[in-house]
Amino acid sequence: MEFLNYHHLRYFWVAAKEGGLTRAAEKLHVSQPSICTQIQALERALGGKLFRRTARGLTLTEAGQKAFSFAEEIFSLGGELMSTMKQHPAPHPLRVNIGLTDSLPKLMSFEIIKPIFHLPQAVQACCTEGKVIDLLAQLAAYRLDIVLSDEPAPASSNLKVFNHLLGECGVSFCAEPKLAARLRRNFPASLDGAPVLLPGAGSVLRRSLERWFQEQKIHPRLVAEFDDAALMKVAAASGIGFFPLPGLVVQEAVERYGVRIIGHAAQCREQFYAISPERRLTHPAVHAMTRSTLFARGTKRR
Repeated sequence: MEFLNYHHLRYFWVAAKEGGLTRAAEKLHVSQPSICTQIQALERALGGKLFRRTARGLTLTEAGQKAFSFAEEIFSLGGELMSTMKQHPAPHPLRVNIGLTDSLPKLMSFEIIKPIFHLPQAVQACCTEGKVIDLLAQLAAYRLDIVLSDEPAPASSNLKVFNHLLGECGVSFCAEPKLAARLRRNFPASLDGAPVLLPGAGSVLRRSLERWFQEQKIHPRLVAEFDDAALMKVAAASGIGFFPLPGLVVQEAVERYGVRIIGHAAQCREQFYAISPERRLTHPAVHAMTRSTLFARGTKRR
């Protein structure tokens, strides 16, 4: 089994942070050739160049950027370990890596995340947005601590992850003020033939909305569909159609985006999940998110 020489890694890490060998040598109180030798040994161990020379000096290669990202985390954790063992407060904030599916409304994402910023310990959150399958792959590789989604992890992913149902709420419909005023009259029948903006055809919310439309015997005119919920709000603000929002954040959307409420569909439910790589949630920030009082029905799991 090969072992990483952390002494070599530290020299590389300092050189990358300081932007060159000269400043790194001054920082570490060693000679420049000594640092160069240590970095070369690390490059041989990792099997690739970590720096390239340019007109401005040394810059990280693609492999170097990856190595630097790992080194940042390794030495941050090392500092926390020393502080913990010496019973001193941790010098670094608690880091949490959060994946957000692009179909999850941004207002809802922040409401779920917000409790972590009220923890006794300072928190540093790193939020990554993307497709659910891409985020789950990062989660399974422990590059993310949690993924927040409006649907559970698909069974077809074959990844060892666990779904935690945070809660659910009804759906509200909003639009630009003039369109909202017109559609508010005789709601929900007024939505029949009205221009609508909907989430992508494969989403859970889309299927739930289509069932609700069918039950109400109304057929809105589909203008556009979006995987990105934020882009859907931007389009709706121009007045080209009405759109759905989780009922829990509809008032916030009214205040922030200037849209108006048309009506509510309490029977049309939207669910929200935290997806973790382990069944038991131990990260303090993740625990705070899943214990949020945002949902009236409280935290539910499955």
